[in-house]
Amino acid sequence: MRRLAILVALTGLATASQAMAADDGATIYKRCAACHLADGSGVPGAFPPLKADVRSLAATAAGRRYLALVVIRGVSGPITVGGKAYRGTMPAQAGLNDAQVAAVLNHVIRGAAAKPFTPREIAGYRAGSAGLNSAAVARLQPGIAGK
Repeated sequence: MRRLAILVALTGLATASQAMAADDGATIYKRCAACHLADGSGVPGAFPPLKADVRSLAATAAGRRYLALVVIRGVSGPITVGGKAYRGTMPAQAGLNDAQVAAVLNHVIRGAAAKPFTPREIAGYRAGSAGLNSAAVARLQPGIAGK
């Protein structure tokens, strides 16, 4: 009986952790919403939308790396999103750990056919990008159909 109680308690903790992880992306995204808006539609000419292009990028290896680096290292200079040019700057979100970066990216791509980002995947991108600045990240933007 005691083992059953421990198992039930652990199951409850796992479920709570999963719920917290799911909420983490939405909570973290609040800082993104200041520029990209709550629905991710962006501000024309200033801040790009986080819609179809981001979801398309998340479906490719180069795109996944680019998205992770945009959050980790920031992005500045010319990029094209939805066929429109943007020349603004997004600061690096240096205060986010690998799990938080994965959570916010998963929040943004929710509903996409792409596999979820993992903290391990983000750690790999972080480790391989020590010499990159935000302008270098902009130059890594992969081509997107319709760009």
